[in-house]
Amino acid sequence: MTFLDASADAPDPETPDPQVSEAGEAGESMAADPAPAKEVEAPQEASAAPLPAGDDASVESVEPAAADYATGDSDFVSYGGNDDDDYDDDDDDMEFGGGGLAVLAQPKPRVEKVVHFDMTAVAPMSFASLLEARATVYRNRPSYAAFQRQIEEFADTGDAGRLKGLGLWVLAQHKEAVAQLAQFAGDDVVDFTRAKSLLALDQNAEAGEIFEKLSQAHPDEPRPRGAAIEAKLRATLRDPNDPDQVQKSVELLDNELNAAPDDFGTSADGHYLSGRMRELERDFESAIDHYSRARKIDPNLRENLVRGAYLSERCGLDKLAIEMYETLLERHLADRSTILNLGVLYEDVGRDEDAAACYDVLVQDDPTDVRARKFLEDARSAMDMYYDEDLERKEDKLNQILRIPITDFELSVRARNCLNKMQIHTLGDLVTKTEQELMSYKNFGETSLNEIKEILRSKALRLGMPREEAVASIENRAKRPVSSNDPSDLSNKPIGDLQLSIRARRTVEALGCLTVADITKHSADELLGMPNFGTTSLQELRSKLTELSAKLAGE
Repeated sequence: MTFLDASADAPDPETPDPQVSEAGEAGESMAADPAPAKEVEAPQEASAAPLPAGDDASVESVEPAAADYATGDSDFVSYGGNDDDDYDDDDDDMEFGGGGLAVLAQPKPRVEKVVHFDMTAVAPMSFASLLEARATVYRNRPSYAAFQRQIEEFADTGDAGRLKGLGLWVLAQHKEAVAQLAQFAGDDVVDFTRAKSLLALDQNAEAGEIFEKLSQAHPDEPRPRGAAIEAKLRATLRDPNDPDQVQKSVELLDNELNAAPDDFGTSADGHYLSGRMRELERDFESAIDHYSRARKIDPNLRENLVRGAYLSERCGLDKLAIEMYETLLERHLADRSTILNLGVLYEDVGRDEDAAACYDVLVQDDPTDVRARKFLEDARSAMDMYYDEDLERKEDKLNQILRIPITDFELSVRARNCLNKMQIHTLGDLVTKTEQELMSYKNFGETSLNEIKEILRSKALRLGMPREEAVASIENRAKRPVSSNDPSDLSNKPIGDLQLSIRARRTVEALGCLTVADITKHSADELLGMPNFGTTSLQELRSKLTELSAKLAGE
């Protein structure tokens, strides 16, 4: 046993490179497999425990994480189960029971168990013990509050001061942990924990020095060496889009891995760092292979799971990406970005109930998250609504047309100024107005009115048009013969005509595309640079464009 006292099943709460997620965030992690502890019943209404804030966010404090939504014995309502018959069962020891995502949606009143983790009862205190403490502490609000009170009561000096500093790391109060633990330098457990907090605060150089000393003192332990290399990588790769930084990072990883003992390369940390190097070299197949190997060795190495899931998703390996994201969730290692990405993947494969569960966790954690609320609304609609698909298609086409901005059309200065002052910015704004309303505005005359009518006529619309009539006009317009070889016709085809998947459609809409012609103005590289748009989505889009004899820019 070493100061780590860690087995392959001990979760690592370290945060990955913040560039890996769709939202650009990296959240504080939660450990799984809690230590045996005394349980006390405490009556309390079920409530959504917030997800922890990001390690890189320099947080002052963190509330308990939403851990219960991933447990098999939860009283929370589940939106659905795991329908993947081929799901890898390497993780049978997880708490996540019965398959599928049980979440905080519509919680039932229940009694939450207070699980106490007594820092003074653990001897000797190892880093593995701290990981076990995190699993217990983040189980629910009462457990978190009980542990927080215990840490606050500890003195700042002596053995109690040491335990207080370690407990502050458990609570993700990294600034306070760094300051409190400084007086106990030379203690391996303290040094490793303090370096973890420094890494979380983006103080990579100081963290790297500590990890390096620990690696030299414990050459047979892969975790300190891996953390030291990770700290150097973070310090070098500040901008993953900078070619010079990427090249220096590849050289750094190559030198460090070659200098490491032979058995380091076969460890989970070794495979993870090899995967990072291959990914930076754009050898994605080899990178995913290394991430998968690391996952089999240690399914709790959080940074490996996040990078592996992200890259798998970008390469169109949705099943593997879902497995890795679910492992993060099941082992209480998920942050907001992880849950959001998993929800989007669930939608892509038709698991709308599980997608809604993911978004609901995010909304209950932060009700002000507009995007999560919108995604939740969409997922629930897909679950509950039975609609006329043909009507839905027509409505989608109409909405695309109505969102076209007035500035896209050539209007006289007078007409443009009048519409702007009347707060008319899109065709949707315009079609609700009548001729009388427009003519009643100062300086708006017959010439301007005729300009407006011509614009609407080109889109099969008119002033004062009821929505039902507008939908019918879309159908009639669709029946007109279209010459697919004439590029100008593409400007009259809304992107809804392509019937893209949710992910692809959201991406092209985010680029401001309203018509098929707009899409053809963008290159494959531009699309691949968008969040959550990978090779599978690109192939789908190309296939749809090919049907219209259209191509992306540069192809």
